Amino acid sequence: MIPTPDLSHLTSEDYALTYEPAEDTFLFLDALESDVEDLKNSRPLICLEIGSGSGCVSSFIGQILGPSVLYLCTDINPHACRCSQSTGKQNKVSLECVNTSFASPLMSRLRHQVDVVLFNPPYVPTEYEEAHIAQQAKSISGAWAGGYDGMQVTNTFLETVKDLLSDKGRFYLVALKQNNIPEIQRRMLDEHNLESEVVLQRRAGREHLFILRFTIKKKVITS
Repeated sequence: MIPTPDLSHLTSEDYALTYEPAEDTFLFLDALESDVEDLKNSRPLICLEIGSGSGCVSSFIGQILGPSVLYLCTDINPHACRCSQSTGKQNKVSLECVNTSFASPLMSRLRHQVDVVLFNPPYVPTEYEEAHIAQQAKSISGAWAGGYDGMQVTNTFLETVKDLLSDKGRFYLVALKQNNIPEIQRRMLDEHNLESEVVLQRRAGREHLFILRFTIKKKVITS
């Protein structure tokens, strides 16, 4: 069993400004651990986490894949970037953190270069305006306010993720049942040629959480 990253350096003051790891985080860790052999065998060179928050997930996958991988983290919340950086240091994983929305300033350099993309988005259904304000404020509320059907922020990134993925790339996404899992999978396949499967799912109180894994659908060669 791969240990959960040490977060003892983070304080209550940090968690007042940055999303504290919860059931969705730990389900994400379990999903990555269940894929550990495939992740290692794919020999990734670049891992990118969108919205890294505390840095728990990137530090965890860093423990899986080791120092030969470049670990990039982005977050719109500057305090989250500082927390991610310190969590990496606490767990002896070198995380390069960028304070930005999604991977906007990195898109051209990372085009079709990222082997592992991780995203635990703000998936809680809220009013459109609430999600918009949360993103503009670049605060902790941006970690959970997902707008109409919880997909307002997620949909923006889903339009760009294929441009980041390498040929062997894997994209892991946390989603809520209310986000309409079958529709996400259908749309990503039809519009972006990304096939998917549910790696893990779990009920946590009133939430039914899913971890989806997307990969580029290979062309079938017929003679």
